Order: sequence, then C-alpha cells, then structure tokens
Amino acid sequence: MDANTGKKKKILILGNSSGGLYDFRNEFIEALLKENEVYISVPDDVRTKELCAEGAHVIHTDINRRGVDPLEDIKLYLSYRRLMKEIKPDLAAVYTIKPNIYGGFCARMMHIPYIATITGLGGAFDRTGLFVRFIVGMYRAGLKKAECVFFQNTENRDIFRRYRIAGKKDKLVMGSGVSLARHRMEPYPEDDTVHILFVGRVMKERGIIEFIEAAKALHSDTVKFDVLGACDEDYEAVLDSLEKDGIIHWLGFHTEVHPYLTAAGAVVIASFHEGMSNSLIEAAATGRPVIASNISGCMEAFEEGKTGFGFTPGHADELIDALKRFLGLSYEEKSRMGRLARAKMEREFDRTLVTDSYMEEVRRILGG
Repeated sequence: MDANTGKKKKILILGNSSGGLYDFRNEFIEALLKENEVYISVPDDVRTKELCAEGAHVIHTDINRRGVDPLEDIKLYLSYRRLMKEIKPDLAAVYTIKPNIYGGFCARMMHIPYIATITGLGGAFDRTGLFVRFIVGMYRAGLKKAECVFFQNTENRDIFRRYRIAGKKDKLVMGSGVSLARHRMEPYPEDDTVHILFVGRVMKERGIIEFIEAAKALHSDTVKFDVLGACDEDYEAVLDSLEKDGIIHWLGFHTEVHPYLTAAGAVVIASFHEGMSNSLIEAAATGRPVIASNISGCMEAFEEGKTGFGFTPGHADELIDALKRFLGLSYEEKSRMGRLARAKMEREFDRTLVTDSYMEEVRRILGG
C-alpha cells in the first residue's frame, strides 16, 4: 500500500510452475495480497484456480523449462517485457532459472525493482569451458541489479560469489520452508510392511536409477518400494516393467503428497543437485525418516543417524547400505527418528520464518 496515495502497490511474480508457487510459496503470496495487488505469470494451470481464488491475477506465459532454443528464450524475454509494460509493477519477484535470467534482465532494463531466488543450479556449474562462461554471463546480466538475491543453501551462494554473480545484496533462507500445518506430524505406520517412497520427478538427476537398483536388491514381502512423481525422462516402460515384476509400485504424479508421506516408512531423496529439497523437509515434517543424498540442499535438513541416513548420489551401493541400516532399526527407533525429524523442521524450517524474510525485503524496497 502506498502511504501517500492509499493505492495498492503492484507485485509481479514470474515462475515456471503454478504448482510450485502454490505448494511452496503460497504463504508469501498470501502475505503480499494483504497489502498489494499481485500478478502471477506461469506456463501451466495446475494451481491457477487456487491462486485466482485467493485474489491473484494469473497470466499464462509459455516457458520451455528445459529447452535451449534461443528463439524460444527471445520470445520469453519479449513476453516478460510486454507484461511489465502493461502492468507497470512496483516490484518483480522472479523464481527459477529462466525467470531469473530473462525476467531479471527485463526488469533491470526497465528500471523495475526486483528480487530473485536461486532454487538450485542443476549441473550447469559442473561443466567447463564456453558453456559455463555463457551461463555465468547470463546470470550476471539477469541478477546484476536485483535488490536482493535469495539463496537456499550456502554452496549455491558460494558458487555465485566465486563467479562474481551478484545483485545488490543476498540473503540465505532455509529453502521455501515447510508448512507445518499442511504437513502435520503423523503417527508412524504400524504395518508389518515397510514402504520406501521415492518422491520427485522421475529422471536420472533425481536418482531414479539408483533407487531402482535398491528396489531390485531389497524388495520383499515386507519391504515395498514406491515411486511418487511424473516422468520427466523416458522411464515409463521401465517403471511399467518393474511394476509388473512386483519390484516397485509407480504411483504417478499427485498434487497432494501428504497421504503418501503418511503411508511411508521412510522417504528417499536421491538427487544429484538441490536448492533445498522440498520433498525432504515435507517428509521430515510429517515425521518420516529420510534417506537422502549427501549434498547441499539435503544435508542441511537431516541429521545423520538421528533423523535419517545419507549416501553419495549416483552410488547405488551406498543407498542400499543406508536402507539396510534403516531397515535394521526397531519400530520404536524408526518412530523416534521420525519424531526428531519433525522437531528439526519446527525449529529450523517453519515456512513463516522464510515468508518473514521475504516480506522484510519487500517492505524495505517498497518503503513500507
């Protein structure tokens, strides 16, 4: 709200998924809506109905999240430019790679204040040569004038500092945080059968190959392996075959994951890269032990031997060993591990803490 005119300020949010914004950042959106007019640009309609019901204006903007076609990216930049010309936002908030780069650059060129969030880097900075120089140049162009760049783990922040990619300031937050009300603590399952749940997009970089190897090695009448997530790569035939052989159960994609977390005995996060694993902190908030990659974006959210077990991503043998250690625990030890996981989320990952960090910057920038 403008103190002088009484008019609401306009906030434009650029993202690559309505589901991601609603599921992980809705508390921030709700806080913005109390004081401002909010416009949201996304390429899908998974959660647009819910966002509109809350009072946001949702605009469809096509994004090829994983594509590298220069013409598509130019079209995205021009779409953002048209949006900003029409809406004339007082502040833009950009999330994920392409909105950060093209939305950030557009806001910079149009002298619109903006904040950016680095939700993960994938494998971009694992490469060398011209590719990395190109990525660095794009990020520098997109984030140079950002009022604040939010990072979800120290490794990502350190990489950006090493490559001299910076806005006017940066801030570290615990990922998107977790909604402790939505992902409430649930009693540990008393079934004789233990369900090991993989949560995430079904793709190599999420560790699906290692999970399948573990399932082949450890599945039994009392240990079941479930996969919750849509295929981002061509694994449908593989999953169908494994399900037919009784090795895994593919649950597909679901917008509400809490019932599946509740039914799980442990949740596996086998990613090669993370900003901060939302699936991990949601599982922990539900009171479930986690078997997670020893990488930034996961290690911050579990304690070895107390709330879960870690392993090196890409190493199926280590994942199998971690699962064996978990399966060797008594019912009470597994249940206690889940309770400690919930307590950690309450202490460190409450989403209201993350929302407060964002709103502090929004009010500073808008002068509220």
